[in-house]
Amino acid sequence: MSARGVFTVVLGAAVLFSLSARDETPARATAPARVAPLDNPYGVQPGLAAVRSPGDRRAATRLIGRLRVAGMGSKAGYGRLRYGENWADTARGVPYARNGCRTRDDLLARDGEQVRYRRGSECVVVSMRLRDPYTGRIVRWSKSRSDEVQVDHVVPLSYGWRMGASRWPMSKRTRIANDPLNLLPVYGDANEAKGGSGPASWLPPRRGIRCAYVVRFAQVALKYGLPVTRADKRVMLAQCR
Repeated sequence: MSARGVFTVVLGAAVLFSLSARDETPARATAPARVAPLDNPYGVQPGLAAVRSPGDRRAATRLIGRLRVAGMGSKAGYGRLRYGENWADTARGVPYARNGCRTRDDLLARDGEQVRYRRGSECVVVSMRLRDPYTGRIVRWSKSRSDEVQVDHVVPLSYGWRMGASRWPMSKRTRIANDPLNLLPVYGDANEAKGGSGPASWLPPRRGIRCAYVVRFAQVALKYGLPVTRADKRVMLAQCR
């Protein structure tokens, strides 16, 4: 069994099926189902689906309501390496950790359609089709145009730094930087427009996905004990009402 296959034993039978199917074929021709964040607590299922039902939207506002608020601190001392090497497979305690593949490739394979790997590799994604959750755009991506798809940290690393991650041990910062719950492959221009913004400053252009996006933001913040600004919490609640 491959390193991916070994990992899926820990996640359980449902995840085992989806990841094993990926290992057995060089390309995934069928479109993965989009999953609402409330049904994807570990981040191992692809994409984002709109949160539509009144019951789910109430659950979303309750979740967001649990967030602590705090003022935003200084960005002094921040740098990407404060969260470990970029996409290195060195985190512990999160899905896909130490499976032998770089985190970016794990996420491209999770969310991509018609995924193809480098010859002889179970890890390196060289082409795929992505349905961008932020804009709805279909991106036909290849490694020669790598920046056209970027893996977004839903809670940006610089935002986390300013809200308390500067005081964390490196091991915890490495986890949040490589946790699939906090990672979404998206159209590169959308990711660059977002930068290190919180929800009060940036939301996905697709209005129908905004509740799902802020739910994911809240899930990550709650998992890692991060507060959000008062303005961010107010905007997050407004997306799901």
